[in-house]
Amino acid sequence: MEAETGAAAEAGAAAEAVAGAAASDEAVQRDVVLADGRALRVYETDAGDGSRRFRLTVLWQHGSPQTGALLEPLVAAAALRGIRLVSYGRPSYGGSTPNPGRTVFSAAADVEQLADALALERFAVMGASGGGPHALACAAGMPERIVGVATLAGIAPSDAGGLDFFEGMADSSGLRAAQRGRDARQQYELTAEFDPSSFVDRDYAALNGSWASLGADVGRATADGPAGLGGLVDDDVAFAHAWGFDLSQVIAPVLLVQGGLDRVVPPTHAEWMLAHLPHAELWLRPLDGHISVLEACPVVMDWLLALGG
Repeated sequence: MEAETGAAAEAGAAAEAVAGAAASDEAVQRDVVLADGRALRVYETDAGDGSRRFRLTVLWQHGSPQTGALLEPLVAAAALRGIRLVSYGRPSYGGSTPNPGRTVFSAAADVEQLADALALERFAVMGASGGGPHALACAAGMPERIVGVATLAGIAPSDAGGLDFFEGMADSSGLRAAQRGRDARQQYELTAEFDPSSFVDRDYAALNGSWASLGADVGRATADGPAGLGGLVDDDVAFAHAWGFDLSQVIAPVLLVQGGLDRVVPPTHAEWMLAHLPHAELWLRPLDGHISVLEACPVVMDWLLALGG
C-alpha cells in the first residue's frame, strides 16, 4: 500500500515531534518464537502479571508499512474501555523474522501461535488498510477463537469477481508491480514516489494531529529506504495474488469501516466485501479518507465489546 509510505514524509516535522509516542509507555514488548524458528515482535498493554482484568482482548493488524508498535490513539481508546490490546509486526516488519513467499492467510497460523503464547482463548481482531485482509485471515483460520472482526479502509481481494480492483485508486502502480511478482515489486520500490493526491485534507489533518504517531511509525518502518521495505513488498505481493482463503470462510461478525473519499482503497472494495462476507455490516463515513477514517477506532472498539465483552 504505497500511499502509506509517503505518509511519514508528508506529515514531516509533526510526525517526528511525536516519534516517541507510537508505542505507549504502558506497552510491553516481547518476541514470540514460532514453531519454525521465526520470531514475531509483539506489543501488548498487559504486563502479564495477572494484576489487571480486561473485558476483551483485541489484536491489532497494522497497516502497510508500519512496525507493529502500538499507536497512542489505540492505546488510549483501549484503556478507557478495559480492553487488552495486542499487536505485532508481520514478517519483515519491526524486528519480526521474514517469511518468504507468505500469503495473506499465513497470518492466521502466525497469530494462532502468538495467541497460544499469550494464553488468548477468544479475542477480536481489528485491522486498518493493509491490516484488513490479515484480520479477515485470522477469522477464517481460527473460527472458534475469533469473536468479531473490524476492518478500516481494508483492501479487497485482487481477484474479486465483478470488482474493478484498481478503479478509484490515486496510484495503483505498486500493486500493479506486485502482480508481476516480488522481484518486480522490489524493483519498483527503488524509484517509488508518493502521490499526494492519495490523501484528502482530513487525512493530512489527522497525520498532523491525533494520528501523528502513525506517521512517525511509518517513518521508522521506512527509515532504511527501499532495502528495509521487505515487509511492504511482501504485503503487496500477498494482496495482489490469491489470499489463500475465501471470504465465505469468515463466519464471525465483521464490521467494515470505510471513508467515502478514500483514494488509496476506494469504497467499492468495502461494498464488494459486504456482499461476499456471510455476516458483515458497513459503516460508510462519507467525508473521510484513508487516514481520517481511523478516528472511528473508539466506536469500533465499542462494537467489538458488544460482541465479546
